[in-house]
Amino acid sequence: MTINGARQMKVAGILILAVVLTACSNSNRSRGTNDYSVVTRAASGPISRACLSSDRKSRNSQLCGCIQAAADRTLSKSDQNLAASFYGNPQKAQDIRQSNRTGDEIFWQKYKNYSETAEAICQIR
Repeated sequence: MTINGARQMKVAGILILAVVLTACSNSNRSRGTNDYSVVTRAASGPISRACLSSDRKSRNSQLCGCIQAAADRTLSKSDQNLAASFYGNPQKAQDIRQSNRTGDEIFWQKYKNYSETAEAICQIR
């Protein structure tokens, strides 16, 4: 891989990680209705718990539940536990993203799919 290609992958990975990790910090913008509220009232799991226990001041159960619903659609339970650990240790996400291990590369592809799904169904911007 070229230096520019590696740099582009790093930037893309950081942006994806930023979307997911800052999801709980997005303010509840006035939209009339929360599109994610219907999908997520009962969504509970490791990512939802990590989101709710984070120090992000604008976290709320609907958004964290929506993010969990996206995880339920795209990640296995063990992948969800790993992704939830990123809330407390963002460096772990960087280490996995930059790893050359096949398992880490496979996980990172699933994680990217998860973050894109969360962005789409939870309308995270």
